[in-house]
Amino acid sequence: MKASIEGKTDLSRYNNDWFRPGAGILKRTVWYFINIFFFINPLNPLSSLKVHLLKLFGARTGRGITIKPSVNIKYPWNLEIGNFCWIGENVWIDNLTKVKIGDNVNLSQGALLLTGNHNYKVSTFDLLIDEIVLEEGVWIGARAVVCPGVHCGSHSILSVGSVATGNLEANGIYQGNPAVKKRTRKIEPSAIPGSSHGSSA
Repeated sequence: MKASIEGKTDLSRYNNDWFRPGAGILKRTVWYFINIFFFINPLNPLSSLKVHLLKLFGARTGRGITIKPSVNIKYPWNLEIGNFCWIGENVWIDNLTKVKIGDNVNLSQGALLLTGNHNYKVSTFDLLIDEIVLEEGVWIGARAVVCPGVHCGSHSILSVGSVATGNLEANGIYQGNPAVKKRTRKIEPSAIPGSSHGSSA
């Protein structure tokens, strides 16, 4: 008599054959090694080379992108990065599906963009995926986590070590796990040396 598995996880029945990563096995294999040697490898500091490789593998990229060493990107063909973005050391973009990053976005050290999850309510622990969108001017703090399906509004901030499980309002500063809004971000014009801004008459 087969033992009942009601109320228990049964990973022997896990099946994600429905999932389509968006590229064939050859392309995924080649990218796997390029990701290791040119992105995860801390000895490759050249952002321009990394951006070029992302484009070759289908990423949509803007101008002035900085990619620091030890960055891990799952599938570049599911990635869109706007102009003048910074991606810090040890950032992990686990993009099983689309991740859209707007202009002037900053991903600080160790930030995680997580598009995959599992359905803990069923015994087969089914894979769940959902897109992430970071609008213009978003700042994801060091070691912060953005969960599947989260939309971060323009110029919102996810503070250090926080976990975004829901959407972030534009200009909101969020903190905690789960992250909650603490205050509103106010951005003042920058006083650039040599400019007339802030100078006396």
